[in-house]
Amino acid sequence: ELMAGLQTRLQALWEEREVVLSEARECAKHGEELEAMVQDLCKTNEFERYMMFIGDLEKVVSLLLCLSSRLARVQNAMSRMDGNTDAKEKQSLNDRHKLLSRQWEDAKDLKENLDRRERVVSGILAKYLTEQQLQDYQHFVQVKTSLLIEQKDLEEQIKFFEAQLENLKQSIP
Repeated sequence: ELMAGLQTRLQALWEEREVVLSEARECAKHGEELEAMVQDLCKTNEFERYMMFIGDLEKVVSLLLCLSSRLARVQNAMSRMDGNTDAKEKQSLNDRHKLLSRQWEDAKDLKENLDRRERVVSGILAKYLTEQQLQDYQHFVQVKTSLLIEQKDLEEQIKFFEAQLENLKQSIP
């Protein structure tokens, strides 16, 4: 019963992932249309700023999500430590936690810098786009970010349930 329940949950997550991937493809198509419009309207250096921002948006959000996930796994492992935990393992977890925490703080700084750049890009685009087009651009940035977060969350859930199912299969004689 438990295995069937996990399999059903996994199937639902896979289907949800397909929906999100489809939405991401639609968002990417919309992004290409927006990119063409911005390229037509803006100066070359302004367009390059726009393109750099859009490229960095995905990288920085993905980095933050990845580091958050890794940090959470280390924190979970640390919370399971007890008096029987090997000293080397404790030290290793503490070292990894410190390193990941520093990297996460650095990534947060990158995100703050990215937010400032987004305001600059919005200011540039405001000179060329109608109010509706500007809102469309801002919506695109929000949707792109949301989809990245949703994709990462689904991938993590799928990995978790696949591991649970595998552990359950191995525990049954």
